[in-house]
Amino acid sequence: MTELRNVEADLSRFRARVVVASLVVLGSFALLASRLVYLQVYRHADLSEQAESNRTAIVPIVPNRGLILDRNGIVLASNYSAYTLEITPSKVPNLEETIAALEKVVDIQLRDKRRFKRLREESKNFESLPIRTRLTDEEVARFAAQRFRFPGVDIKARLFRSYPYGELGSHVVGYIGRINQAEKETIESGDDEGNYRGTDYIGKLGVEQSFEQQLHGTTGVEQVETSAGGRAVRKLATNPATPGDTVMLSIDIKLQHLVEEMFGDRRGALVAIDPKTGDVLAFVSKPTFDPNLFVDGIDTESWQDLNESINKPLLNRALRGTYPPGSTYKPFMALAALQTGTRAATTLINDPLFFMFGGRRFGSPENEKGGIMDMNRAIVESSNVYFYSLANEMGVDTIHDFMKPLGFGQTTGIDINGEVRGILPSQDWKKQYFKKPEAKKWFAGETISLGIGQGYNSFTMLQLAQATAIVANNGIKHKPRLVIGTQDSVTRTMKPSPLAAPEDLGYKAENVAIIRKALAGVTQRGTSAKVFAGAGYLSGGKTGTAQAVALAANTKYNSAKLEEQQRDHALYIAMAPADDPKIAIAVIVENAGWGAGSAAPIARRAFDYMLLGQYPSEEDMAAVKLGQAGAPIGKPRRAADMTNLLPGGASVAGLVTVGQPIAAAPAPLAPVAAPDSKAVKMAAKTTP
Repeated sequence: MTELRNVEADLSRFRARVVVASLVVLGSFALLASRLVYLQVYRHADLSEQAESNRTAIVPIVPNRGLILDRNGIVLASNYSAYTLEITPSKVPNLEETIAALEKVVDIQLRDKRRFKRLREESKNFESLPIRTRLTDEEVARFAAQRFRFPGVDIKARLFRSYPYGELGSHVVGYIGRINQAEKETIESGDDEGNYRGTDYIGKLGVEQSFEQQLHGTTGVEQVETSAGGRAVRKLATNPATPGDTVMLSIDIKLQHLVEEMFGDRRGALVAIDPKTGDVLAFVSKPTFDPNLFVDGIDTESWQDLNESINKPLLNRALRGTYPPGSTYKPFMALAALQTGTRAATTLINDPLFFMFGGRRFGSPENEKGGIMDMNRAIVESSNVYFYSLANEMGVDTIHDFMKPLGFGQTTGIDINGEVRGILPSQDWKKQYFKKPEAKKWFAGETISLGIGQGYNSFTMLQLAQATAIVANNGIKHKPRLVIGTQDSVTRTMKPSPLAAPEDLGYKAENVAIIRKALAGVTQRGTSAKVFAGAGYLSGGKTGTAQAVALAANTKYNSAKLEEQQRDHALYIAMAPADDPKIAIAVIVENAGWGAGSAAPIARRAFDYMLLGQYPSEEDMAAVKLGQAGAPIGKPRRAADMTNLLPGGASVAGLVTVGQPIAAAPAPLAPVAAPDSKAVKMAAKTTP
């Protein structure tokens, strides 16, 4: 009986356990079912998207950068594709060992490692950085066979910028460089962050920087299926990138090349402007630099050579170099005298070759003749005394107020970044510029030197060229511009850049005529007559010599006793043809002495090229480079016959003409078919 009760108790406990177990099982299944319903129903869309994301990747497609052309369609900046070997530091266990192993597979130089180190310092650890660029097909094949040995290392096809003429026009065209951390933060905080996904390089200088938005294009995206290792398996969808627009410059690159050649190894700048439109025809700064050095990321040695050179090749002297204008300022002083009624053109001033003021003797160069001067003779023979006395009569503030609308000491508004103002002195300027109370006062003696373009006067060649163009255009002022149009990469239509409304400065026609007649006299019987002897046109001009360093009072200038960098600068302003100017020029050759000896010969040959289609003979070019030229020597060559003016020949893109060439200018090269945008896309098998 006891045994039966025990069996029934065991069965009861067993049944209870079965019920509990069943409830646990049912509860578990209920939980599983509810979880399944939650995942399959409520979170279906979200989880499906995550699964798709794990299977696919969105890859940005970097657009082809737009071309840069000169006014005749010659290509100044283009693109080519090549392979790069890149490392993502965060994915590499031991970076030094990896690089050492890679050296046995591909050629990695010391400069490559230095550049990679600098890029690591500027970039974030998860970014892919190039250790070698422009790999050959053989190097690509060798690495591909051993890719499994190098986690975090990969071959990528990249688009590279190419500047086919190297140093020619480098300050105008500019260059692109890798985006640094500060630039990256600026992009990320702006509206263009999405458009710069995948972009490693942006414009750093010149037109490349100033027209970055137009040149960059619109980034596309590509959806690809990936393997478990993250490698692309196949393409699922593509939204192609839109290439950047083509930018056409007002520059005539052949004129630019001629001028740069004439400078030789000398330093200086030249700006040539069409006075009727403001189009800049040449924008020269010497010495130049090779923008191709920056495409891959410039190495330390090359950067030091450029940055620490006493000649400052990275300085755009036409845009940012400021100089006293010297005697090239005198025609503008004369115009100020006429417009303000300070002095008539017929007023006679005795020039005894010195001017006494406040016990100080203001002298004249040894080559001046002196005597009785009216305004015409004072400009033609460059009388210092005439303009010393004129400055004294006008006063600093009257000079300032007249010169300001001409653009002196002001930014011209040219369409590239980095322009400086220079200095157009006034009493208010001095009060703000100097800190010590005793230095703030303007002294009457300081006004005297302003009349001959010395003293505190300090202007750019762009400002001097613009002022010359205003006189050439009878007082009508145009804003200088370097870009005359852009071509849409999709529609292939050319959109001209809008011309800013011209400004009439209100000069009396008879006053401008007096100044222009005197400038023409300079080239006929004045200080530049020998240089322009036999010219097939009449031009107007004015020579100038400007101090590079101040001399003590009553100290005689002697170039032989000065270091080269301390010697006077040579300047020249000019316009041609004199009766209807189509080109205005301002040129400076640093530390070269007299304007007629070094600067005027460059302007003469630029005019010969643009107006007569003539190119200097070889012996004449050699003399100009050395600063030993007067009128052209030898038989000039026909510019139209000089088919190889540019190094490596000229590549021309067929575009709608925007800029109107100057009458009688050398005929532009015949255009060829416009390059298809596909021609510059990255190819899978491209060897640089």
